[in-house]
Amino acid sequence: MNHEFYIKRCLQIAKNGIGTSRPNPSVGAVIVYKDKIIGEGFTSNYGGNHAEVNAINTVKNPKLLEKATIYVTLEPCSHFGKTPPCADLIVKNKLKNVVIGCVDSNRLVSGKGIERLKKAGINVVVGVLEKECREHHKRFFTVQEKKRPYIVLKWAETKDGFVYPELVSGSQELVSESQESISSFVKNNAPIWISNKFSQQLVHKLRSKEHAILVGTNTVLADNPKLNVRSWFGENPIRIVLDRSLRIPKNATILDGSVKTIVLHSKGFQPLENNDIIIFEEINFSKNVAKQICNVLQKHNIQSLIVEGGTQTLQTFINENLWDEAMVFIGDTNFEKGIKAPKLKANKVSEQNIKNDVLKIYKND
Repeated sequence: MNHEFYIKRCLQIAKNGIGTSRPNPSVGAVIVYKDKIIGEGFTSNYGGNHAEVNAINTVKNPKLLEKATIYVTLEPCSHFGKTPPCADLIVKNKLKNVVIGCVDSNRLVSGKGIERLKKAGINVVVGVLEKECREHHKRFFTVQEKKRPYIVLKWAETKDGFVYPELVSGSQELVSESQESISSFVKNNAPIWISNKFSQQLVHKLRSKEHAILVGTNTVLADNPKLNVRSWFGENPIRIVLDRSLRIPKNATILDGSVKTIVLHSKGFQPLENNDIIIFEEINFSKNVAKQICNVLQKHNIQSLIVEGGTQTLQTFINENLWDEAMVFIGDTNFEKGIKAPKLKANKVSEQNIKNDVLKIYKND
């Protein structure tokens, strides 16, 4: 049997659960009998069925399971959580073979699922397209192995390397309709956008995949952003805002209670009362800010983070080497003067044109 072919199919359908299965990893599962797919599934929303359960439930003739092979991107779980162990379900249904993309590094599993399958007399193959499977489960593995969220840096800059223009004399503020489309005042006070509408839609797709999104105080004061998913289907990310001295006004959109929001502030400033939607957390802004942010997010079980702040916020994560991926949109415009884009030294892994924009993606290897 072509193991790689079926693991690729697992990876394909597993993408459907990204953004909804968290904090569980979005696993893909495919069941094959005589080189024919007879069942498949991916991880349901948190609290629902795992991929293996969904795949087994789609098999029309359960008697075929005893002669079938199940393919999964990640080792089947062996512990009780919101649902019973998937390894036990596979044993119960007497599947003949199990092919696994990569081992689960969660200490509650970490080989125990494989061991349980082998003890039941099931043939187990491990490590098929392991690199691709680990890449798919990058958020999960980062949390398990690095004890912090998977961090994506994102910004838009001009061809001459600016994220904000120099304010026109007489203008008192910098205004834009949304954070992902930077604007400035020109002579007639008309806004200029760095990235085009197609890039802006791609940003919303990105937001739908990640667990949280972070900006700084200046971004909120300048843009009053919603930081939600409007141009794509999916859940809104948790909003994280750095507000050292609690300068953000109570009527700011980010404090409207429509989305869970965590406000990080400095000691000595009296926050509003915490509730289930608006949460205040204290950190020390004098050093290791990115690390402290990661600690707070870990406390709240946040799996991944997009940093969409200004240059100072982004540079903080770069300087502390706490990032995994950077998405840099380069618009077809020049500012000549203004606030320079963050400085990033990393390996570029891809580049693509989005109409007249260019998207460059970097990885922190």
